[in-house]
Amino acid sequence: MKALIFGISGQDGYYLSELLQTINIDVVGVSRSQGDWIRGDVADFVFVEALIKTHQPNYIFDFAANSTIQHSALFDNHKTISTGTLNILECVRLHCPTARVFLSGSAMQFKNEGLPIDERTPFEASSPYSVARIQSVYAGRYYRSAFGLKVYVGYFFNHDSPLRSEKHVNQKIIRSVKRIANGSTEKLELGNIDVRKEFNYAGDVVKAVWTLINQDTVFEAIIGSGEAHSIQEWVEYCFKKINRNWEDYIIIDHDFTPDYNILVSNPELIRSLGWQPKVDFYKLADIMMETL
Repeated sequence: MKALIFGISGQDGYYLSELLQTINIDVVGVSRSQGDWIRGDVADFVFVEALIKTHQPNYIFDFAANSTIQHSALFDNHKTISTGTLNILECVRLHCPTARVFLSGSAMQFKNEGLPIDERTPFEASSPYSVARIQSVYAGRYYRSAFGLKVYVGYFFNHDSPLRSEKHVNQKIIRSVKRIANGSTEKLELGNIDVRKEFNYAGDVVKAVWTLINQDTVFEAIIGSGEAHSIQEWVEYCFKKINRNWEDYIIIDHDFTPDYNILVSNPELIRSLGWQPKVDFYKLADIMMETL
């Protein structure tokens, strides 16, 4: 058995490759930027076609993306997510039609009215990132219905790991706390710390992906814990671990406008397939604090 992972240098690609190797599945990884994997761009049809023709994978996972909702990433999101999805699906149709294909979706592509989001929640094109994600899903549905391809979509809610970059606020907080523990006198500026979101572990999330892609009943599922915590709770817990008062080190930017006040899932469907997260909010913080 062989799996092809686009975007393997990110946290999802890393944890999935670790999981697959433990069950003796050969992993072929693709990254456009780094690592010892195959270097290439999912937006390049000729590259993707040669890869799929050569390796004939049983599974294809597409994690390639620039995970930002900023308008400045408009064309990069379109190339990597929208065009990349079409390249994969068309090459699978032409050369490897029995492969099972997983496409990453996002909580950010849904209309968020403050209620738990599930598979029936309508999409909302609120950013270039969400536009690209929505197009990717419709492409998957088209190839599933028109050509019978096994195309799955998992809609990821916030998830983290020690591999997250510091541009993500949870990791930004962790690294600042660690530096303060080691003697730094820095002050950390944050936006609205009342924002509530999920704090899932990437290692759990890829197990949900593996659960989803290995059954034939459900083809799209929300992947999250359904449990929301505020950023302030994260700050408080992390500073408590180093016996410091967080209020002595945090500066609040009161002019900051968050993208949402709460973003939380209803994971009933993926749980019905037998998946349950193992790492909770506190354990995730422990893991990220201990591994830096």
